[in-house]
Amino acid sequence: MDNKTNQRRPASQRQQQQLYDYGGRQLPRDTELEEAVLGALMLEKDAYTNVCDILKAESFYEPANRKIYEAIQTLGASQQPIDMLTVTEQLRLNGTLDEVGGPVFVSELTSRVASGAHVEYHARIVAQKYLARELITFASEIEKKAFDESNDVDDLMQEAEGRLFEISQRNVKKDVTQIDPVIGNAIDQIQAAANRTSGLSGLETGFHNLDKLTSGWQNSDLIIIAARPAMGKTAFVLSMAKNMAVNYSTPVAIFSLEMSNLQLVNRLISNVCELPGEKIKSGQLTPVEWDQLMARIKHLYGAPMFIDDTPSLSIFELRTKARRLVREHGVKILIIDYLQLMNASGMKFGSREQEVSMISRSLKQLAKELNIPIIALSQLNRSVESRGEGKEGKRPQLSDLRESGAIEQDADIVCFIHRPEYYMRSSHDAMDRDIRGLAEFIVAKHRSGAVDDVEMRFRAAFARFENWTENEAEVSMGSAESKINGGGGFAVENPLSGDEADFLTAPPGEMPDF
Repeated sequence: MDNKTNQRRPASQRQQQQLYDYGGRQLPRDTELEEAVLGALMLEKDAYTNVCDILKAESFYEPANRKIYEAIQTLGASQQPIDMLTVTEQLRLNGTLDEVGGPVFVSELTSRVASGAHVEYHARIVAQKYLARELITFASEIEKKAFDESNDVDDLMQEAEGRLFEISQRNVKKDVTQIDPVIGNAIDQIQAAANRTSGLSGLETGFHNLDKLTSGWQNSDLIIIAARPAMGKTAFVLSMAKNMAVNYSTPVAIFSLEMSNLQLVNRLISNVCELPGEKIKSGQLTPVEWDQLMARIKHLYGAPMFIDDTPSLSIFELRTKARRLVREHGVKILIIDYLQLMNASGMKFGSREQEVSMISRSLKQLAKELNIPIIALSQLNRSVESRGEGKEGKRPQLSDLRESGAIEQDADIVCFIHRPEYYMRSSHDAMDRDIRGLAEFIVAKHRSGAVDDVEMRFRAAFARFENWTENEAEVSMGSAESKINGGGGFAVENPLSGDEADFLTAPPGEMPDF
């Protein structure tokens, strides 16, 4: 800006401008371009439409230019004409006309540009300068705090990640895409699915009826699997991860916020080797069981399964680790156990519900960015327990999702796990069907497909889910694995732990989650 223009501005503005100089160096800015953009906006009829999603008031370095753009925004939002006269009048209504230099300065802005032909290009430069200033301010604040030894470094890293994420989300814009290349991608995907023997377009889980319903887990989808404690959320995703990694060689990453990697692997060993969890933990195996362990555990060696047991994982740590896993190990799916244990440290929220909303939204964004499905386990609230007795009364609903309705909105698929035997305390349902071991996988929301229930078999001794018809003779209720109680219920021998031995007789809500 020339000295004449600077002298026309009030002294208070010149002093404010000096405050924008940082550490003895000037922050990135181009006030001449800012003024050229403002002039073009008042000359060209559709100029504001072209730049409204690029610029905001904060993008302008010069305070007076910022106030002028605020007036233009007000006119644009109310769909009023934008020209020298209307902007001057809006500034007068805002009470800021004298602060920007009066009507004379506004008129001079229009006289400095011949046309608005390059307004979008100029606006992008102004936006880039603003982003550079934000990054400099951010880096300087973090630097000051890092020199202060009273600050915890881990907390500072979390804050830095949160702030940087906020800046990136505010400034990243994706251009529109003409439909032709998207159609080509869709045809390629259809052809790839047709060439697969399974006929699925997504990742195969090994649960055949579920795969038919969803066509496999689809890239960029956020899948929420929710249940009350004791329904088997962790057991299900471990069974699924084992199927995918061992049977189909699909690289899988599991982020376990609740259990250690050793606990998780012990469950996998129980699952694969078909040995009771209690015996795995105690080591009290018979010679035959030792042989069985050594023979079947070989299937786990070399499996493309990656486990991270960082407690209280932040969404920002997850993004960093997930990108590295996809880049270095070709991971095709992420599993998070479970969503409510995550946090968004470094960012401030008015309530836990707002924080969970931000986490679920970020998971969906991450799934789109990495182009892989992300499965997040979630808790249900206690309203399930307060409903009527019987199978139907205790079935979970979308309204039961805990802490945030945003989870339902952000998810592409929402599923529930329901085990009728847990609530019915009987071996048969109203239609006299034997429901022992029955687990219902309820697809309650499916953005790109049908909703339905998928029946599976839950084998508590091994914390394993199977297809309902799989090994039916082996797991029949007359096998040595289970026995009928005198009261009409049943108990599973060789349970996973002492607490889990009573999983059919303990009151609802007091069950450990396995």
